[in-house]
Amino acid sequence: MTLYSRILGTGGHLPRNVLTNQELERMVDTSDAWIRERTGIRQRHIAEDGETCVDLAEVASRRAIEAAGIAPHDIDLIVMATTTPDQTFPSSACLLQNRLDIHGCAAFDVQAVCTGFIYALGIADKFIRTGAATKALVIGAETISRIIDWTDRGTCVLFGDGAGAVVIGAADEPGIIDSHLHADGAYRELLQVPAGIGNGGNGSPFMEMKGNEVFRVAVTTLGRIVDEVLEANAMTRADIDWLVPHQANMRIIQATARKLDLPMEQVVVTVEEHGNTSAASVPLAFDAAVRDGRIERGQTVLMEAFGGGFTWGSVLLRY
Repeated sequence: MTLYSRILGTGGHLPRNVLTNQELERMVDTSDAWIRERTGIRQRHIAEDGETCVDLAEVASRRAIEAAGIAPHDIDLIVMATTTPDQTFPSSACLLQNRLDIHGCAAFDVQAVCTGFIYALGIADKFIRTGAATKALVIGAETISRIIDWTDRGTCVLFGDGAGAVVIGAADEPGIIDSHLHADGAYRELLQVPAGIGNGGNGSPFMEMKGNEVFRVAVTTLGRIVDEVLEANAMTRADIDWLVPHQANMRIIQATARKLDLPMEQVVVTVEEHGNTSAASVPLAFDAAVRDGRIERGQTVLMEAFGGGFTWGSVLLRY
């Protein structure tokens, strides 16, 4: 019998601390009007002192497990996408596993920056399709504010913290229909954190981004993703009920919607309230749309993301 995976439950969590554009105006040379016009962002959530990535992931995961109607011990795979782990090791997935009182199953982190959740979901789907797992917890969680230079107006206005999660389980019919994952390290200098353990901490410990170049490559690449996934599955743009894009920038989201000929009413947008939460953005947006009733069972959803590396990818699913 052919195995597939489907999403059983979703969860999300945002820090209580909210940073508005008006507050940023007092921190850096920018304005609410400029931020809204260029990005569509009105506010973002910032982790409080002592609030970690795993803290956020735990709340989102418990909500997803509850929504799936299962117990934590039913989980036999944990894949966590994050750029901002609590520790160098153990992995944040292992730390989360312990918090959830789950023992023995595989648990590991995936680092693909903003595309991280797409990578993690694609990987977990393969585990279930091969019978190596039956129920997987897949998380995207970030405390991206910890690697932001709050004097750099080109980056500090864009990013926020949060976590989103899904539980997927084995199914007789496709829930997750297809996934496509890509990367090209030739673009690494356009979006990076230069300092690292292997290079002795040389370079800045904060995010550096060449925004105009990133925008141009992202728009072109996300357009190709749409064509790739539809062609691979003999589908047309009319078959897509919902687009759940990475919440990087309203202009990029609108460009991708135009490529699909989708009205913005069929695009899930949270960037105004959340900012760019990196690996957390797609699962947070998906959870929001499931919980408010926009995305319904049986509908076809295209998730896509683009991030540092560069990495990019898509997941096509029937919810």
